[in-house]
Amino acid sequence: MSRLLVRRSLTAVGIYSSVALGLAATVVATRAFDSTRLFGDYATILFAAALSQVFFDLTVEEALIKYGFRYSTAEDWGRFRRLFLSALKFKLAGSAAGAAALVVFALVGPSRLEAGLLLAAGIPLGQSLEGFGGAALYLRSRYDVRALLLAWSMGLRLVGVAIGARHGVTEAIAGVLAAQVVASATVVAVGWLAFRLFPKAPPSDLGTDRKDIASFIVQSSAATGVLSLRASLAPLLLGAVTSTVQVALLKVAQAPQSAFQSLSAPARMVLLTEQTRDWERGRQSAVLRGIRRYSFWAFLISLVIVPPILVFLPDLIRWINGVEYVGAADAARVFTLAAAVQFIFGWTKSFPVTIGRPGLRVVTHGVEALVVLPLVVLLGALWGATGAAAAVLAGMVVFAAMWVVIFTRLRATDVQRPPSIEEEVADAESEVGALAR
Repeated sequence: MSRLLVRRSLTAVGIYSSVALGLAATVVATRAFDSTRLFGDYATILFAAALSQVFFDLTVEEALIKYGFRYSTAEDWGRFRRLFLSALKFKLAGSAAGAAALVVFALVGPSRLEAGLLLAAGIPLGQSLEGFGGAALYLRSRYDVRALLLAWSMGLRLVGVAIGARHGVTEAIAGVLAAQVVASATVVAVGWLAFRLFPKAPPSDLGTDRKDIASFIVQSSAATGVLSLRASLAPLLLGAVTSTVQVALLKVAQAPQSAFQSLSAPARMVLLTEQTRDWERGRQSAVLRGIRRYSFWAFLISLVIVPPILVFLPDLIRWINGVEYVGAADAARVFTLAAAVQFIFGWTKSFPVTIGRPGLRVVTHGVEALVVLPLVVLLGALWGATGAAAAVLAGMVVFAAMWVVIFTRLRATDVQRPPSIEEEVADAESEVGALAR
């Protein structure tokens, strides 16, 4: 078995395990809390933490991957190291802003959520450092290690929730925070070891690239922030026009979406790493062929698995979460349709980074948010979690239509470049693997 196949297989194992553990943490919480209101409070705090983390945090990981591959391909190790040092400063500043936002929310929000929100303020700090350490692993093409560490992180969260939720909402959030601290320390340590494997060189000035990198970070952060409006602000708006009980049902109903995201996550992780590297080497046609191939197979898979999910969802929710959450079944069915569309267009998360145009995500997710948020308020007030799910589906359809237009207008321009030493070694490894098979 080739080394590449082993890495991709381990990536799938890590991603699928991490999602299974994450869903298990949700199930444990629904079973541990005495009422849907308590679970709704817990879900509201987690949604608020996610919103502050992605909305205020600066998304430097994508710039690290894009320009990191560019500098490693050119063997410009001085600027490579300067890139990491500069990005770390931006990352810490952004995560601090996210933590501050949660503190403010805790002071002005419902008093029963105050303690949990104050504890949750530490989560964005930990998650930002975890992502930073993971970027170093991507640049070593060790997405398999990153995926396994994701499973480790979610396993820790499951333990934290299982222990804390037995005592209350605040204690459950404390368990999530403790798990995040341990997970972040682990990923940062492994990422540092991966970073040390790159050739040493004194950091040099980024020169004319500084402005481009700053623009890349701003656009990536804006795209992530806009995406957070749909993913995290929408549940908070639903809670504002209904109650945290509907937020609880929405959280349970999102399980199919999480499952579909996990199904495509290994492929997306490989696409981000390998296609960004290929694009920097001038192999643009190969990248576009890979996108078309991914979409074709994702469509066929969706045709097979979506119908039975739609049929058996009520029974699955009753068996897994409990009879009090069966009211989430209709919303879960709608989320299944939205998740299928998102699955087919899963490549849109990594592709703008690959081609160096993160602004495409700002535009497409921005339009999506403009569709989703007003509809969440309107339809959520009428039909609760089911209405909010319908709003998400409408936004996803608009998002997909925009990307169809964008992709069909792209034209590849292949450029032949002399391979670096690392590229020659990687190509040699691939040939050896092929001979071994």
